[in-house]
Amino acid sequence: MIPTSNEVFELGGLIARRLPQYESRPEQVEMAAAVAEAISSRSHLVVEAGTGVGKSFAYLVPCILAAAERQQSENKTRRIVISTHTISLQEQLISRDIPFLNSILPVEFSAVLVKGRGNYISLRRLQAAREKGRSLFESEEQTQLNEIAQWSENTYDGSLSDLGFTPLPQVWDEVRSEHGNCLGKKCPTHKDCFYYRARRRVWNADVLIVNHAMFFADLALRREGASVLPDYDVAIFDEAHTLEDVAASHLGTTVSNGQFSYLFNKLYNDRTQKGLLVHHNLVDAQKLVARLRFLVDDLFDDLDQWRNEHASQNGRVRKPIDIQNKVTPDLHDLALTIRTFATDVKDEGHQIDLNSSAERLDALGISLGNWLKQRHEDSVYWIEILGQKRQTIKLVSSPIDVGATLRDELFGQVPTVVLASATLAVGQRDFSFFRSRIGLTKAHDLKLGSPFDYKKQATIVLPDQMPDPGENPFDYENAVVDRIKQHVDDTDGGVFVLFTSYKMLQNCSRKLSSWFSSRNQLLLCQGTGLQRGALLNQFRKDGNAVLFGTESFWQGVDVPGDALKNVIITKLPFSVPDHPLLEARVERIKENGDNPFTKYQVPEAAIKLRQGFGRLIRSATDSGQVVILDPRVRTKPYGRIFLESLPDCRRVIASRNK
Repeated sequence: MIPTSNEVFELGGLIARRLPQYESRPEQVEMAAAVAEAISSRSHLVVEAGTGVGKSFAYLVPCILAAAERQQSENKTRRIVISTHTISLQEQLISRDIPFLNSILPVEFSAVLVKGRGNYISLRRLQAAREKGRSLFESEEQTQLNEIAQWSENTYDGSLSDLGFTPLPQVWDEVRSEHGNCLGKKCPTHKDCFYYRARRRVWNADVLIVNHAMFFADLALRREGASVLPDYDVAIFDEAHTLEDVAASHLGTTVSNGQFSYLFNKLYNDRTQKGLLVHHNLVDAQKLVARLRFLVDDLFDDLDQWRNEHASQNGRVRKPIDIQNKVTPDLHDLALTIRTFATDVKDEGHQIDLNSSAERLDALGISLGNWLKQRHEDSVYWIEILGQKRQTIKLVSSPIDVGATLRDELFGQVPTVVLASATLAVGQRDFSFFRSRIGLTKAHDLKLGSPFDYKKQATIVLPDQMPDPGENPFDYENAVVDRIKQHVDDTDGGVFVLFTSYKMLQNCSRKLSSWFSSRNQLLLCQGTGLQRGALLNQFRKDGNAVLFGTESFWQGVDVPGDALKNVIITKLPFSVPDHPLLEARVERIKENGDNPFTKYQVPEAAIKLRQGFGRLIRSATDSGQVVILDPRVRTKPYGRIFLESLPDCRRVIASRNK
């Protein structure tokens, strides 16, 4: 039997006795019971659980008990995949939550963190790389190869995370495990293979921990009859609010000039006279690589010129480009040349190494041809330009609507899918926006509050007499600068200031830097060279700093305690449909006869506002204020949706300081 709510409640008492800081939370018990029911009834569940509910225990306990129950009653595995968006949550699950539950639950189960195959070293490829070293690598690369070889003799799991340094991409690429470059049981190092050891653990485990990227990479592979993950009965998505964007990214295509350069350098680097083709003395193939370099440069120069002359300002390509593609045929010729040579190579390891390179050439050629001809239906295509001196040109496509794919290939195939997050509903309890975006037509919805007392812990400050940012952007930005000063003073620092554009962040930073200097107060700004983690560490350490952040600081940032007591939101986070994918989504909504502003942009922004608000209260002892500078939450009819989406807490109308 799947555990009942009473049994889950009893387990809560057991956890409390073993974990002194654990607090019994009715919301957690209710969520656990709902997850158990979804597994038992083979149905889907959408659950919003507010900050502090303890979502991970609420889905882990019923999943583990359900897996153990089936093993005992039917001697079959009920395999469960738990997918997260962030590495930090993965680490929390596998390093803290699951070991704790393993120590107290009265059942036996196994859980494994699943890593992509390319994270593992191939001992055979390492040996081959060392033998070919001088023909492949220069001195720095050779040094790293030797260090990897020493590490391989002592490593526990043979994965990149266990290596004490970050190797150059071209070095790790030469020694990592690959599907197309594997001898399987014929390999002389098969019994010691780190990847196959990990794979056996994955295939025998009850609970698999993955990230969203791996999950959707696996889903894409299943279209072609392959897979990274074994079949599963239950899929749990934590941080499910990111699902649509991650799915769109991994179900699309990206081809760049950098990919060609990287692959060509592995085969034949004419500057260093290194590469696989040099090792095998394939002179004709080397000439083909040299020719292909020119063809690729010409093609991407033509695409860049076409973008400047014909594409939309955002780089969108609305129809196939009429440019001759000489690259794909020559890639196939090079692949054929390498395969033909490989048939006469006696050493199986060298043979599969050559064939793997040929497969990469063919795959890149097919992807390029598909993008140029726009062969993937119901997709949006665009060109991205990155960098200035050494430009990277990316050819990108993405499905406009991932809902149809997820409906057929996820919700229609997996008996139970649970989607959990602290921010899924719009307004009081409306899940229709989230469900429509991911193609989920039938599911049980559950909205749970937070155990935190927001009325006591948090205040929403709504400044009065602010200009409308849409009607008077210049005046609005100047008013924002003044209000930042005023509300930073409210708490004497410990402030996140969240922006919707990097340009506005820079402008406000420039106008306020001397003011912060006069106060001897630390101002940290995203985009100044420091990574997000380093900025957060400085912010926590200082205690009264002010941090200006954009997109990545609206979610997934956890600063409990007095270091953060004030969040200033400079503007409602509407997504401006200037990105090709967003533009295409808006056009699709219009084609369907709906209003994209009310159907898409308002609910999306309301969920994002909730994520920004959620940075403030991270524990039962936190307190502070969230200042929403944008007057439209009070002056526009849709503003009610934003305010209703936020937790019920005290609201204050703040006048401007004289």
